[in-house]
Amino acid sequence: MADELERPRERPEHTESEVHLPSPTIWPFAFAAAVALILLGLIVSLVATAVGVVLAVVFGFLWVRQATRELRGEPEPVEAPEPVVAEEEPAAPERYTRSKFLEGTTLGLGAVIGGIVTVPVLGFAVAPAFVGQEHPDVDLGPLDNYPEGDWVIATFTSDPETGSVSRRTAFIRYNGLRDEVPSYTIISNRCVHLGCPTQPQGPPGELAEVETSAAPVTVQPTQPSGFGCPCHGGAYDIEGNRTAGPPVRALDRYEYSIIDGSLWLGKPYSVGHVDGEGAEATVFRFEDAADPGVHMDGPEQILYPYVP
Repeated sequence: MADELERPRERPEHTESEVHLPSPTIWPFAFAAAVALILLGLIVSLVATAVGVVLAVVFGFLWVRQATRELRGEPEPVEAPEPVVAEEEPAAPERYTRSKFLEGTTLGLGAVIGGIVTVPVLGFAVAPAFVGQEHPDVDLGPLDNYPEGDWVIATFTSDPETGSVSRRTAFIRYNGLRDEVPSYTIISNRCVHLGCPTQPQGPPGELAEVETSAAPVTVQPTQPSGFGCPCHGGAYDIEGNRTAGPPVRALDRYEYSIIDGSLWLGKPYSVGHVDGEGAEATVFRFEDAADPGVHMDGPEQILYPYVP
């Protein structure tokens, strides 16, 4: 009789079918670390973002696979069927417990909710870097405003729809003909250290306004011996090469074209350095314009993220 009575403070043992505990796994922590890498990469580097996305997909798949292992079950070995004479009864359909069904449903709903929340946020964070990055051509007025051998400070509106917020300045010099083609040197006034406006180191002339097909352009002749940045002491020679201070390369330049007797400004591009002067100069250029402070050549360039 004593053996049949339940002892105090003793609990009956539960079988595996009565208690369902998920097996421990590290995949949720790995998935969270991948998400953190994605968010960090949006600030530091798109390469890190891409790596984080790949890791998040891999760890998320492993997490779901681990969590649904009991739902999928283990495949049973298949034996060769033995010849039978009588017909066998059909096997009963496989059934799942309520806990397994709720676990799979919770994981599925969590994935859907996570996608609904994450995808728009990533879209708003990443899409602006790839949308609206075009550089429209700008009419700088008739060629008569840019005499041969003289420097002219041209201030223009790069986007007339946005107004004065898109006002930019460039230093322009007509170099004459090179291989029977007009040659212009058009240097951006944006310092490649932190983006401050550089100034010509020479006396300015009389300011004038020129009407163009889009918006008025102000032109002012000058006689510089070079260009300087008043913010942190960056100095450049007459071709835009860095001569002193913290800038990391030469001043950016603009592409240009001549249409119906007017000078048109194209997209900007970054320059490593310039050999020579005027029409005979050799410009070591990069395809696009990099942000200020970004190294475009040398071993330092691997430390800077790719800018679309």
